[in-house]
Amino acid sequence: MTGRFELTDAEWQILQPLLPPDPPRGGRWHDHRTIISGILFRERTGVPWRDLPERFGNWKTVYGRKRRWAIDGTWARIAEALRTDADTDEGPDWTAGVDSSVVRAHQHAAGARHAPAADHPKPSRRHGTTPTAAKPSDVPAAA
Repeated sequence: MTGRFELTDAEWQILQPLLPPDPPRGGRWHDHRTIISGILFRERTGVPWRDLPERFGNWKTVYGRKRRWAIDGTWARIAEALRTDADTDEGPDWTAGVDSSVVRAHQHAAGARHAPAADHPKPSRRHGTTPTAAKPSDVPAAA
């Protein structure tokens, strides 16, 4: 029996032949199925890497495998292979969709203006004042 965010046996049968073999040097990798389940858990829940449950192994191992496969193109090859017969009606341009309800913007991205309003005068480069501001010589001296 698999957990809520873990690969099912049917999913694993499809995915297993697409994964790279153990590296030629060094020791054997930890079980691909456990590591991929950990990656999927983290991506679906959004937990920090350090909070990854222990059943997926050391968080550094899971993160390292995800990063290594992203750099060497393994994830892109897997996605392309899974897309091959996914939706033949859509043709070769079919791509996976992303649910925007889980995309989070940074707190500073909310509602800030990136350019001054169109009716706001531009500041002068020399003094940092607006061109319509009065110069000190134009202001009457206080008596």
